Amino acid sequence: MSTGKIVKISGPLVVAQGMYDANMFDVVRVGNQRLIGEIIEIHGDRASIQVYEETSGLGPDTLVETTGNPLSVELGPGLIETIYDGIQRPLVEIMEISGANIDRGVEAPALSRVKKWKFTPTVQKGDKVAAGDIIGSVPETSVVLHKIMAPNGISGTIESVAAEGEYVVTDVIAVIKSDDGKNTELTMIQKWPVRVGRPYKGKIPPHIPLGTGQRVIDTMFTLAKGGTACVPGPFGSGKTVVQHQIAKWSDVDIVIYVGCGERGNEMTDVLHEFPQLKDPRSGESLMKRTVLIANTSDMPVAAREASVYTGITIAEYFRDMGYDVAVIADSTSRWAEALREMSGRLEEMPGEEGYPAYLGTRIAQFYERAGRVYCACSSATRIGSLTAIGAVSPQGGDLSEPVSQSTMRIVKVFWGLDSSLAYRRHFPAINWLNSYSLYQDNLKPWFDEMIGRSFARQRDKAMILLQEEASLEEIVRLVGQDSLSPQDRLTLESARMIREDFLQQNAFSGNDSFSSFDRQDKLLGLILMYDELCRSAIAKQVPLQQLFDIPVRERLGRAKSVPEDEYKDTYIDIQREMEEQIEAVIAEEVDEND
Repeated sequence: MSTGKIVKISGPLVVAQGMYDANMFDVVRVGNQRLIGEIIEIHGDRASIQVYEETSGLGPDTLVETTGNPLSVELGPGLIETIYDGIQRPLVEIMEISGANIDRGVEAPALSRVKKWKFTPTVQKGDKVAAGDIIGSVPETSVVLHKIMAPNGISGTIESVAAEGEYVVTDVIAVIKSDDGKNTELTMIQKWPVRVGRPYKGKIPPHIPLGTGQRVIDTMFTLAKGGTACVPGPFGSGKTVVQHQIAKWSDVDIVIYVGCGERGNEMTDVLHEFPQLKDPRSGESLMKRTVLIANTSDMPVAAREASVYTGITIAEYFRDMGYDVAVIADSTSRWAEALREMSGRLEEMPGEEGYPAYLGTRIAQFYERAGRVYCACSSATRIGSLTAIGAVSPQGGDLSEPVSQSTMRIVKVFWGLDSSLAYRRHFPAINWLNSYSLYQDNLKPWFDEMIGRSFARQRDKAMILLQEEASLEEIVRLVGQDSLSPQDRLTLESARMIREDFLQQNAFSGNDSFSSFDRQDKLLGLILMYDELCRSAIAKQVPLQQLFDIPVRERLGRAKSVPEDEYKDTYIDIQREMEEQIEAVIAEEVDEND
């Protein structure tokens, strides 16, 4: 452990001299208040340190002490339902120590050292274990069973294991004797450096969809479990609401929500909403499976850079237990801005728009930690997934800026938000003409087997109608809608129904906020069946307006708001009425012609 003295201060960047034994990315303590920092550059005995707390009041010759360890997170029972800052300090505990305004240098353990957890062993004395094998379990919440795993690099024979009972996280719960005869005591806490990905045996090609309950995402631009997605869009287009919806309703076991440089009131909304919302799978509060990392816009800028690594490391830990985990970063643009600021203070050669030349590499390092994997353990059947979803906030909605372009080169799902849709109150404001998913072919076998072959066909047909609508709108602007053929007018009407009655979704409606895959399939099927029946009627010279005026159209427009436990019977009833009423219109027209 070495000490040095400050020779330069530039905002969150501190340069210390005399750091002979320091290493890159070592955590340091600065000054009498022991501010937390991290070494990001070394020249001889001079170390450049990014400080994760406000540096006002520091002066030359202030002592800097290295800890000899990289920035790491504590992993163990107590993560779920906790809100941390960007470097895993528990904000509630810190507030209790320092009051409403958090003081600098306040220290509190990431995991409570006094709370007792009920530990149940799953191994016995004499059992052989390898790194990643489960030693025991703790019911962390009513919906998450926390699995205590042997740390990485530890393997051997169980020498002793604690009996079932209540323990704090620092109690020894097992002793492992390695092959060379060395005994290692295990507690319920592990530590892991945030910039290093946790190991796994191998990656599995993504072939299972991640259900989000959002129709435009699940049906049109599906995300796979273990996949990567970005949500770019200008201010006010609904990025945060889209990510909140995914966090609330996604088909995963654990959600890690990282508020990176976002407004404080948005994180407050999350804190107030999540405990009140019920998980559609378990019926419990959504906080029972959520970890929140809040690094708001008024917090020190350097901590933004650490927050995304903190979030994804916690996610990898739960992935290694065999869970499906989603990391939601809102937003990576604020993270990139922190990189740009620190790069400027380091006087590095700037890249495009002032961002550092390694911007694309850093973004890739984050998203490449996602995936569906065989977990590192002696079992060949434990599989976990980590899905990474990042918001991008391009200035003025310009998707040609560096952060958007670097992200789009990495991720496989692009949900492009459109301010014109948002101004028309069409939410989620995902533009169906420039968004895409590269997982569609991988996921088709799953949909064919679990939902039915109609799912992919209906999606393709709906996309064709929407694209034809975009082409026809140019003609309508020039010559008016009355000049179109009945078939083209029906295309416009069917596309409008797809947009308003299917793609548009109310996040604040109890019945419309979440929609299962089966419900989405049946709802889109109703709209496309209406289009098909009307085309048959037009071929028999039925006036188009009579088809538009049938009474069942009102029920069809309200079908997405039917309660979840009633939609199957209601949709069957709507289909029957639709067929009967269109047949009646056809029969009436035939009688008149006769």
